[in-house]
Amino acid sequence: MADPWLARWLPMAVEHAGAHPVLEIGCGHGDDTAVLAGAGLSVQAFDLSAAALAVAKLRVPSAKFEQRDIREPLPLPPQSAGLVVASLSLHYFPWAQTQDIVARIHAVLRPGGVLLCRLNSTEDRNFGAAGHPEIEPNFFMVDGQPKRFFDRSAAEALFAQGWKQISLQHFVTRKYVRSKALWEAVLERV
Repeated sequence: MADPWLARWLPMAVEHAGAHPVLEIGCGHGDDTAVLAGAGLSVQAFDLSAAALAVAKLRVPSAKFEQRDIREPLPLPPQSAGLVVASLSLHYFPWAQTQDIVARIHAVLRPGGVLLCRLNSTEDRNFGAAGHPEIEPNFFMVDGQPKRFFDRSAAEALFAQGWKQISLQHFVTRKYVRSKALWEAVLERV
């Protein structure tokens, strides 16, 4: 289903990215990539799935794509990105590893650069926030895959240092047909 979440942030995204590259983490089939490239931004995107990347490359030929694991070094040099987009791609890891990934995102953004991020909510009952073996607090093994779920305090804690919070809002989307609860965070690198 269509999930136009980036539309309200697009003017700010364009302003903050400027001529700097945009890094998209976990681009999937390129839904957000298409929106960003359609706004004239220079997008470099990656995903772990080769099949998803094949679709994204066909949809958005102007973007640069590569297959990469988020736990690997990010593909841009420090302080080079004007914008990073990570929509529902930061929730597969233990807390310490999640903090490390966010620190590396911070490092790749230029001062004043922006992170647009969506995180699984602890209210996301349709997609695993309850009834599964717990690995650590709010981190579950869901059908063989680890998934983290955030409440407001966990989302705030993740971005407590080095970030200015522009927005942190709870939403429910129908992106995956069934209702999906998530946190949408907009953060500026300081």
